Amino acid sequence: MTHNEIRAAALEELINVAPDLAEETIPVDADLRETFDMDSMDLVNWVAALHRRLGVDIPELDYPKLRSLDATAAYLAGRLGISQTPGPP
Repeated sequence: MTHNEIRAAALEELINVAPDLAEETIPVDADLRETFDMDSMDLVNWVAALHRRLGVDIPELDYPKLRSLDATAAYLAGRLGISQTPGPP
C-alpha cells in the first residue's frame, strides 16, 4: 500500500462517517476538525473505520496526529511500516 492509497482510504472512510463532506473539496493539508467542523464523535467513528479497514490501532493520545489527510496518511504509513513520501493528491 502506498502513501497515496492510504490517503485515499482515509478520505473514503472520512466521507463514510461524515457524508456531508462528500460535496466538499478537501485539501490534503487542511485541518479537518477546524476547517470542516468535525466533532469528537466524527473523529472517533473515523478512527474506528480506519482501524477496521487498515488493521491499525490508533491510541487516543495519537488522535491529534490525524489533523489532515496528509498527516493521517503519514501517521498510518508509519504504523504500517511503510516509509514512502506522498505523491500529488
